[in-house]
Amino acid sequence: MPRMLLSESAPELHQGFLRIDAEIRRGPLDATVRELVKLRASQLNGCVFCVDLHSREALKEGEHPDRLHQLPVWEESERFEERERAALAYTDAVTGRRPVDDALWQRVCEHFPDEAERAHLIAQVSLINALNLYSVPLRMRPRPA
Repeated sequence: MPRMLLSESAPELHQGFLRIDAEIRRGPLDATVRELVKLRASQLNGCVFCVDLHSREALKEGEHPDRLHQLPVWEESERFEERERAALAYTDAVTGRRPVDDALWQRVCEHFPDEAERAHLIAQVSLINALNLYSVPLRMRPRPA
């Protein structure tokens, strides 16, 4: 049982997160990339609730289970395209609170040349980290199978 449900304790804050998520979903960022970065950040942050949720969402979006199995070792896997690798490298750096150096930024810009799409990628990585940062300490868990 979670320590607290933000949706009940502060519904206006919870709705704010959901509104940002809805805007990102309506934007130009590809659904596959969107779900991969959400799942990857959640894995790195140890958020069991979000790993469960975003694994399921990725599968609904048509993601292949083999790619999800290899996501923790994406750098070694041959199943991810260069564009996805750039997004995952950015996600790993930001989630790990490491600097986004010029080489990584250039790589992101190369694979996401449209600034609006790139902005949505940046927002998505920021949002999932924020959601993880409240879900983990509140001990949110997925529904039992």
